[in-house]
Amino acid sequence: MSLTHSTNASEPVEAACPPRFDAGGPACAAAVPVPTNVSAVDRGDAVRGEIAVVLTLRHAGVREVVLRYEIQDRTAGTQAPVVFVAGGISADRHLAPSRAFPAPGWWPAQVGEGRALDPRRCRIVSLDWLGADGTLDVPLDPADQAEAVAALLDALRIERIDAFVGSSYGAMVGLQFAVLHGDRLGQLVAISGVHRAHPYASAWRALQRRAVALGSLQCDETHGLALARQFAILSYRTPEEFDERFAPARVVEGRVRVGAEDYLDHCAARFVGRSSPTAYLRLSESIDLQAVEPARIRVPVSVVAVAEDRLVPLADAQALFAALHAGACPHPRLHVLRSPYGHDAFLKEEADIDVILRAALAGASNTPASPAPTSNQEIPA
Repeated sequence: MSLTHSTNASEPVEAACPPRFDAGGPACAAAVPVPTNVSAVDRGDAVRGEIAVVLTLRHAGVREVVLRYEIQDRTAGTQAPVVFVAGGISADRHLAPSRAFPAPGWWPAQVGEGRALDPRRCRIVSLDWLGADGTLDVPLDPADQAEAVAALLDALRIERIDAFVGSSYGAMVGLQFAVLHGDRLGQLVAISGVHRAHPYASAWRALQRRAVALGSLQCDETHGLALARQFAILSYRTPEEFDERFAPARVVEGRVRVGAEDYLDHCAARFVGRSSPTAYLRLSESIDLQAVEPARIRVPVSVVAVAEDRLVPLADAQALFAALHAGACPHPRLHVLRSPYGHDAFLKEEADIDVILRAALAGASNTPASPAPTSNQEIPA
């Protein structure tokens, strides 16, 4: 992949591929009703709601929590496949714009008409993470999030989802869901997230949390959170991208300012306006609690890794694939991308992710994982 690959997230993804879901097929048995006892806003093509449930958290006992979800559905009442979609710890329930909720969302390149996840062909369910509102100040295990997904499905009377598509933290939760509720899952697509937290990545996050704590001690939580986000951005991206993108240091008003500082300041300013320090700390910790036994997974899994990802090393994705292959997982697959965007490739490498999703959701075992073999390798079982 060229280091000058466009970073314009608003560019449309190629939509020439035909629909991949057959609404009359055997996998289309689940609809998404909205129960009358759920507080919801229905505006035609999308629904948002809130559900109060009681969960037993692994490290904090019994808690009453509120699950906030969104469903995109333009299938005109057909019995279409149900796909659950989840992203990183800063992602929320809003994936992409709709007529009902026109804000951009965090994954518009993959969700929308003509996209790999097309609400005209499948019913797309998403959820705000437990703790995302900052009110749940307790340790949160990724398994707790998987149980929250199951509780949401129960409330919506969805017995089974055809696919769970998870990126980053969402992939970790997807693996937990496959272990805990595999009988309710058709397949999992796990992008840039594996069965464990790598110690190097955990060390990155521990320092980010210390930055938040230091800001709190100085009665300046906003500054601490901003600094933590800037450290996080460095871990998401790669030296190759920064070398290509930013100019050398310069002297500004008697001080040296490096080329990436304006960019990092911009990222921090965007983040602190929509996240609380408590949410950031608890969800960051949650990543480090990830522990899944791949041998317990009995549903098809597509593992998507990025060779340049420093948070989820390729070796860990390969180890996950090997364990799935040696265990009970039917037909696991491993896709390897090359990208200067590292961990953020699931947001930036739009065309590659599009092709992988289309192939996985179609169940097309012989579909190439990428239109460019030099940038993407697929390893079948």
